[in-house]
Order: sequence, then C-alpha cells, then structure tokens
Amino acid sequence: MATCPPHPTSYPSGPPSGPPNGPPAGPLRNAHPHWWQRPWVRYGALITLLALSGLVILALVREETGTQGFLVGLGLAVLPVPLLIAAFRWLDRVEPGPWRNLVFAFAWGACAAALIAIVANSFATRWIATATADPDGADTLGATVIAPVVEESAKAAAVLLVFLFRRRDFTGIVDGVVIAGVTATGFAFTENILYLGTAFGTDQLTGDTGIASVTAATFFVRIVMSPFAHPLFTVLTGIGFGIAALSGERRRVRRALLPPAGLLLAMGVHALWNGSAALGDYGFFAVYAAFMVPAFGLLTWLVIWTRQRELRTVRTELPPYVATGWLTPAEPFALGSMRARRIAREYARHHAGKAAARAVAQYEAYATSLAFLRHRGRHGRAGADFTVREGELLRELWSRHGVARPALEYAARVTAPPPPVMMPPAPWTPYGPMSPYRPPHTAPAPYQSPPQPYPHPQPHPQYNPYRT
Repeated sequence: MATCPPHPTSYPSGPPSGPPNGPPAGPLRNAHPHWWQRPWVRYGALITLLALSGLVILALVREETGTQGFLVGLGLAVLPVPLLIAAFRWLDRVEPGPWRNLVFAFAWGACAAALIAIVANSFATRWIATATADPDGADTLGATVIAPVVEESAKAAAVLLVFLFRRRDFTGIVDGVVIAGVTATGFAFTENILYLGTAFGTDQLTGDTGIASVTAATFFVRIVMSPFAHPLFTVLTGIGFGIAALSGERRRVRRALLPPAGLLLAMGVHALWNGSAALGDYGFFAVYAAFMVPAFGLLTWLVIWTRQRELRTVRTELPPYVATGWLTPAEPFALGSMRARRIAREYARHHAGKAAARAVAQYEAYATSLAFLRHRGRHGRAGADFTVREGELLRELWSRHGVARPALEYAARVTAPPPPVMMPPAPWTPYGPMSPYRPPHTAPAPYQSPPQPYPHPQPHPQYNPYRT
C-alpha cells in the first residue's frame, strides 16, 4: 500500500535532503562496476552501432537511387516527419519522456531497422525466387509475408530496448505508443527516400513529368494518403508493451504474452496493407477506406482517452500529498489540467524568465510521475524501489516548489470554474380566486439583483511572486 511521507515543513532550515522518516538519499549503487556496465560504454556502443547502420543504409539507398534521386527522395520524404513527431510529442505532454528516448527510437527506425529490413527482405526474396523459379510469386510473397515479419520485428526491437533499459520512462500505453510511433516514423522516412528516389529515377528514364509521373503518384500514396501507415502498424506493438507495463509483477503470463500478441497483430495489419495491391485496381483504396482509416481513428480515440485518464489519475492521486504539506491545495487541480499547466509555464516565463518556465515544466513532469507511481503502488503494481523512487520525486519537487507554486496557484485561480449563481426563490402566491399562473395585483417588494459570479482573482499589477 502506498504511503505518504510526513509533513516537509519540519525542516525549517531549507529544502530537505529527504523526507523525514522517509527513504534514504538515493539507491545504493555498485561502487566498482565492470567496465561494460559503465554508462559511457553502453552509450558509446549504441551510438557507434547506429552511426555504422546509418552509413551503410545511406550507401545502399544512394546506390539504388543515384545521387540525384537520393536528394529528391530525401527532400520529399522529410515533409511528414515534423508533423508526425509533433503529434506523438503532443500525446506525451502529460508525462513527457526524455528527448534521448525519442532520438534513439527515430535513429533506430531510420538506420538499424531499415538496414535489417533491406538486407533480410532482399535475401529472402532472392532465395524464394531461386527455390521456386517464380520471380513474380517471390516478390508477392516477400511483400505480403516476409516484409511484415521482418520490418515489424526490427521496429519492435527499439520498443523492447526502451522497455527493458528505460523502465522508469515506460509506464503505460501512451509511452508505448510514442516510442513505437517515433520508431516507425524513422523507418518510414528511410523507406520513403528509397521509393521516391527510385520513382524519380524511373521518370528520368521515361521522361514523365508533372502529375502523370511515377514520382507524383508515389508521393501522393505514401506522403499524402498514408504517412501514418507504418506508425499505425508499430503502435499496435507499443500498445502491447504498454499494457504489459501496467500489469503487476505477479501477472507474469500477461506481461509475457501481450507484447508478442501486439507484434503479431502489427504483422497481420501490415500484411493486409501490403497485400491490398494484389486485390485488383481498387483493392488498395478499398482496404484504405474500409480498414485503415477506421483503425487509425479508433487508435487515435484510444490514445486520447488514455491521456484524459492519466490527467484524472493526477487529480486523484496527488491530494494525499496536500494533507502532509508537500503540495498546496490548488496544485492537484492545476496539474490535472493541460490548460492550467500551460498557463503556469507562461506565467513563470513572463515574471521570471525562461529558466523559471523550465523549472515549472520539470515540476509538472515530476508531479505527474509521482501520481502515476502512487497509482501503481495502490494497485500493487509498484516495484521494490517504490519508496526510494517516491523520495527522489518528492525531493525534485521540493527543490523547485518556490518557483512552481506561485505559477500553479495562479493557473488554478484562472482556470477554476466560477461558483454557481444562487438565484432568489420565486415569491409565494397563495391559492384562491386569483389564478396561480398570474401575479398578484399588489406585487411584493422587488428583490435585489442576483449575485454575480465572483471574478477570477488577478494579481496586483506590481505583484511579482518571484521578486526577491
């Protein structure tokens, strides 16, 4: 059962180094780790692997498309990337994960996963063509069976790595959706360079230009109509990992089966999408309208609903910390509203600069993590380091409370709903010969005008809570 540390104000000398009678200053660490356990070794190996994969995939794509085709494909393929990254970042605003996880996911999808897919798909297709002496059948089988299995497995590896080695940043469905979606965005970016560059090379040979060109058709199908295709497939894998992250440690079967189930579903949807081209001239549009668009809408609704559920969790789990003095009464409401959070950051930036706004944003993120941690603890899903993690988050909040509290309290006042207007009771009319539906000839003394809603309190123009 999750508990709440005692009141922090018993430390009048300043911010506490840890809650009284609470957790120790931090987790115990191995004083002499092996050389391969050092963070710089792991980061260096990962960066080297991704850099080598990027160089190899760059050479392969350039060899396939030519220099001019590569540049054209690069310029066109980059167009949907900022929009997709911004969309996934927007979904992650409640408890934003670190940028390094997103950078890793995108780099893995664009470099490592793309390299694995190109090599494995080419090898498998050639082997099938040689074994069956049917090149056309090998291409169809490779697109509908081999490619979905290889590509989704390669992209799922990034989600698995973040799930295993960045467990604190991977706590639910939204985290799985964001990591999977950004990974797939990187993969689609590299794949689009290849397809668009190849189409441009074909147009150079045939002399086609304008709307009738292969490049225009490829751009319309891959960039305009279906930029979300690869993210949609891999998001199913991310949802499987996200539900597994929400499961308790005792539900080992559920935690073990959900990620593979999500991966298999992603492979099936990917195979249906690739196989739509073999269903006739209108097969692609039929699958697009009857399946892809509804699936995209359903997943979008699911993720937004999950985000609103996370905000409700913040409002529900933080009040116990108000009772012990770690938070003020207005903070749970402000932290459970995205509008109030934005107003708090803007207020801090206006009165104390960008550093204060950054501190408020960090305060909001730590408070959200604390609410999710307590939620998992109440449901028996917290790990053995619950107390240590709770103390770490509380100390992070306490070190920023002087800057964040005035901004959050102001945001709570501005966004709080006005109190209901109390209308006076209607005058009583006795029954008698006078119709109850008509006012009496002698009207009672008029009531005073009904009270108006209280205006939102505004700080004095010269008031600056950050002034020292």
